[in-house]
Amino acid sequence: MVLRLTDVVKTFPGVRALDGVQLEVRAGEVHCLLGQNGAGKSTLIKVLAGVHRPDSGRIQWRGEPVEFSDPQAAMRAGIATIYQELDLVDDLSVAENAFLGHEPRVAGFVRRGRLARRTREILSRLGHGEIPPGRLVRALPAAGKQIVSMARALSHEARLIVMDEPSAVLAHDEVANLFRIIRELTARGIAVIYISHRLEEIREIGDRVTVLKDGRTTAANLPARDTPTRDLVARMTGRSIEYVFPDRPADDGDSGAELLRVDGLTRAGEFADVSLRVRAGEIVGIAGLVGSGRSELLETIYGARRADAGTVRMGGRALRPGSVGAAVRAGVGLAPEERKSQALLLGEPIHRNVTLSTFGRYARLGFTDAGRERAEAQRIADALELRPRDVRRMVRTLSGGNQQKVVVGRWLLGDTRLLLLDEPTRGVDVGARAELYQVIRGLAARGVGVLLVSSEVPEVLGLADRVLVMREGRVVRTAAAGELDENAVLDLVMAGSLMEGAPA
Repeated sequence: MVLRLTDVVKTFPGVRALDGVQLEVRAGEVHCLLGQNGAGKSTLIKVLAGVHRPDSGRIQWRGEPVEFSDPQAAMRAGIATIYQELDLVDDLSVAENAFLGHEPRVAGFVRRGRLARRTREILSRLGHGEIPPGRLVRALPAAGKQIVSMARALSHEARLIVMDEPSAVLAHDEVANLFRIIRELTARGIAVIYISHRLEEIREIGDRVTVLKDGRTTAANLPARDTPTRDLVARMTGRSIEYVFPDRPADDGDSGAELLRVDGLTRAGEFADVSLRVRAGEIVGIAGLVGSGRSELLETIYGARRADAGTVRMGGRALRPGSVGAAVRAGVGLAPEERKSQALLLGEPIHRNVTLSTFGRYARLGFTDAGRERAEAQRIADALELRPRDVRRMVRTLSGGNQQKVVVGRWLLGDTRLLLLDEPTRGVDVGARAELYQVIRGLAARGVGVLLVSSEVPEVLGLADRVLVMREGRVVRTAAAGELDENAVLDLVMAGSLMEGAPA
């Protein structure tokens, strides 16, 4: 046993984030940590990383009681944390990031040659000796940056690596490589705490599972491969819940008038000759790998990027290329993939984030009607069952699922006719996903058109009425969701052969 937590408690003003957590991790195992957003997972890993100090309880590390006063102390002890939002310095090199804070020095000067050599050795151990130690981190793809984070952990001779949603930004083949690296690490006796909302990943890579709910351990040391999904989900939510999508309307949305019409839309190097339609009340899903041009397509429709060719029409009227203002005035809203960096003002309260796109309604003669603004935001929070409901609370304190509700709720206040959703459930737990699915289907029932991008094929097939499959910037298949299955979509997106006779 390398790590044992006993009755760990951590309280913040107004909330008990950890309420007697128990956790045991063995050397050389992948110990999976499950729980809904807000269950206490983030607080727990920050306690392990030395960011927070527990109010009570005991932490034993390699058989000895410990208290980590800061992240450096945890690192020195051999505990490394790779956060979902990687804490790398883009303008430093791979080597400088890997050894940040403990560079090899002589007489106060960094030994550049030794730094590069040691970094190259670690990258080779990770199976990525092709990454140049001198390359700037900003030039690396998401998978490369994650490798650099692992290299940083190994540069400290870590005996436990905590990975928070490590596959969230990775393509299918990159996830397979991540799992290969994890297996090699555990074969050398390094323990891994693996946090993910994807239960299929838990089955593939995990050895044992601990489940948190409301800051408590509801199950510990369950076998990852043999515990039924129903049992895991019930322990996460306190109730029985399955991946059930809302029923589609009987007409599948076909009766609605055409709302969005895209013809021959092209951006050099990103996507080419894309044409699609979205009717009022219809949900259209886009499936494809990371890098297939899906997100860039949504941003171009929204006006955040300017097309090189093609047209976008809303209600029969052409939108001015590259103009977000024109799109919003036409009734287009966007919930982007990176909600924290692209959609939310983390230092502002919930009500200010909800009213962001309609703020002019509450301003008059230079003054803001704060009471009306909060009341309108509260109405949206109640409708979406936001937790907590207090709209004066800072949005950064919300769980991922509730932050996503705030982004969607922003467009419910406006005259939104078309909602563009990019990875709406990324990093969102099972219970919150089901709630978001109901919200999205409810919008469609009110006549709002929805264009949805998701990396999860079952989500696209289960939620959408029609599906577009993209590969390498082109639409290779368009069909009703009921005409496709997961295997067929994966065959298309992963460079498989086009179905014979299938319309492109």
